[in-house]
Amino acid sequence: MAWTNYQRILAVLQVITGSFNTLSVKFADQQEVVGEDGQIRHFNHPFMQSTFMFFGEFLCFVAFKIFYRYYNRRGDGSVDSNVLTKGSRIFNPFILLIPALCDMFATSIMYIGLNMTYASSFQMLRGAVIVFTGIFSVAFLHRKLVAREWIGIFFVIVGLACVGVSDILAESTNMNTNSVLTGDLLIIFAQVITAVQMVVEEKYVGEQDIPALQAIGWEGIFGFIGMSLAMIPLNYIKVLPPFADNSRGTLEASVDAFIQIGNSGKLLAAIIGIIFSIAFFNYAGISVTKEMSATTRMILDSVRTIIIWAFSLAVGWQVFYYVQLIGFTILLIGMACYNNIVIPQLFRKLRSRLGRHKLSVNKDGIVNTAADDVQETL
Repeated sequence: MAWTNYQRILAVLQVITGSFNTLSVKFADQQEVVGEDGQIRHFNHPFMQSTFMFFGEFLCFVAFKIFYRYYNRRGDGSVDSNVLTKGSRIFNPFILLIPALCDMFATSIMYIGLNMTYASSFQMLRGAVIVFTGIFSVAFLHRKLVAREWIGIFFVIVGLACVGVSDILAESTNMNTNSVLTGDLLIIFAQVITAVQMVVEEKYVGEQDIPALQAIGWEGIFGFIGMSLAMIPLNYIKVLPPFADNSRGTLEASVDAFIQIGNSGKLLAAIIGIIFSIAFFNYAGISVTKEMSATTRMILDSVRTIIIWAFSLAVGWQVFYYVQLIGFTILLIGMACYNNIVIPQLFRKLRSRLGRHKLSVNKDGIVNTAADDVQETL
């Protein structure tokens, strides 16, 4: 089935804005700017970045209200047919609270990890969500995983191990190995929380036909409020570097973050990029799932990984290692097996052809080619 122009736009929007978001966060991390105490430091404020992300999602709620008001005032029924506003608008928004809280914790932990590791590794390691989602689906949704899904999980684990080995090789010449591996482990741990979010959404939110902008907007509201409240104790909890490379020596230093942003035009541009790219990315991602499928969304996310990796190599953020390429390839194979894309079909096709041309010996001892009746499932 051919894609419509709207679906093509969604696919391109997801890839471009998703890539831009991750690269914007990493670009912000690498900026060295004068802070609150007059010292030049990297912008190490993962919780503030998470707050900016939720503010971007909140803007989706504002956009939904504007579009809804506009189409509703037209009085021609377009409010129920337009892709931006159609869907069930009568629901309990608190069903999105738990997914929003999961997103809040997972994003904050991932941004800490991204500050310590490579952008490409960050994107590849997010593939670990398949492993935990599969396990939690069995445990809590009582799903029975088929053989290809278990094979996919195995390949994903092997691929993740290769990515970790690549990061060790990349840092073998300096003292940052522990920091990078800690970042990798934090990203993988965050996928446990993301898997919980996906399972909850599948169980309680999946059947709700909520407009994409409205769903993202409510998660943004809950996440922004949650992060703003969490910021209060985070500004007073003392920790050691690399978890607290700021003027206060705490998990977060909000005033220091705003001072650094005010002192650097590049950093301000990166923050604006984070806010708007996450809004468009989440809208495109949810819309792709509704218009096409979650599998399509996963494939497009893999394309995003390639772009981030290529950009990181091009600008010198990291060095090319074959192990990482091997790991990424194995990860793709695992994802394809788990989501029943291409590779399982190729195996079935090969098995079907082998069955049709199986050699057999008749009673006279003559070797013939038997055409077995094998049904090919594509």
